[in-house]
Amino acid sequence: MDLGLAGKIAVVTGASKGIGLAIAQALVAEGARVIAGARSSTPELDELVATGGVLFESVDLSRPDAPARLVARSAELGGLDILVNNVGAVAFRFEGFLAVTDEQWLDTLNLSFMAAVRTTRAAIPLLIERGGGNVVTIGSVNAFLPDPPVVDYSASKAAVWNLSKSLSKEFGAQNIRFNTISPGPVATQLWLGENGVAATAARAMGVDFDTARDRVVSSQGGFSTGRFTQPSEVADLALILASSRAGNVTGADFLIDGGLIKTL
Repeated sequence: MDLGLAGKIAVVTGASKGIGLAIAQALVAEGARVIAGARSSTPELDELVATGGVLFESVDLSRPDAPARLVARSAELGGLDILVNNVGAVAFRFEGFLAVTDEQWLDTLNLSFMAAVRTTRAAIPLLIERGGGNVVTIGSVNAFLPDPPVVDYSASKAAVWNLSKSLSKEFGAQNIRFNTISPGPVATQLWLGENGVAATAARAMGVDFDTARDRVVSSQGGFSTGRFTQPSEVADLALILASSRAGNVTGADFLIDGGLIKTL
């Protein structure tokens, strides 16, 4: 299927690894050009940059001025057609809500919500100049599956979902579409790395890594598929939403969780 993304220009945040890297790789494979934003590069992202289809911008998107600087680099490629808001971070709050400080709340909201606000705000005028475009934001099942150990992260992802829906109404007439993707646990370093969610949970529960990982798979009634989602699967969905194949889809959220969520 031709997605019609050849020649399109995209900004991807959090593009050095995990879901962001998979999306950048998929965009390049479709012939798009990418401005990849991350605090630091990785060998995998360096390989993409070497192809000539990617510009890397070292940027800390928790800083208020950083999103606009990242988006501005699209001028070097001639404009902007697609924004993928992917950057975010999660920290466990095993001591409970009463122990979460204002600083921790603000840190989470700043990176997992305000980074998307600021990047989108910088991108919209450029998308309007191109006659329209697409904003795809990576959310989380925690937007509607709140969990005490990630109370601040869950709240930030709910805000992301709400923001996207609101913007889809405001800018629909200007041919800009806004959609979100809500992954469940994904097979990335965030979940399965040495200091990822499973390893952190294992230490907190006093069990080994494999046991903690298996408990994630079986939690909330378990994954219907029996496995984590792959980053490439999230990337495929993101590209469809960013393409004309989904030309009348806006203000929507797409769940990709292996059947973790059992409710309608």
